[in-house]
Amino acid sequence: MVGLFVAAERTHGRRCNYALVFDEADMDFKLFATVFSTIFIAELGDKTQLATLLYASDAAHPKWTVFAASAAALVLTSALGVLAGSFVAEHVNPKVIRWVAGLGFIAVGAWVLLSHE
Repeated sequence: MVGLFVAAERTHGRRCNYALVFDEADMDFKLFATVFSTIFIAELGDKTQLATLLYASDAAHPKWTVFAASAAALVLTSALGVLAGSFVAEHVNPKVIRWVAGLGFIAVGAWVLLSHE
């Protein structure tokens, strides 16, 4: 059984149990693959990747430090995204969120296609 326990306690009557945060039953591998591939493709050639490439191209910068710092930054921004999404989902109808997200993507796509340089 794969699991991650946290120090936070849940009280059930008089008994205290440690909360099981992650278990294989909680993992939706289809969702994992969808999110992974979407984020992976979106990040290819993105400003974040180009900034990481710039830092890694400097011989004076240790590559593991660049990797660890960029990976930590991506993990933190992803965590903030999950927290913000959870907060918004509690206060806004999911249908509205889908419409706003869809219209936002369409607007960005139209702006990219119609902008003249």
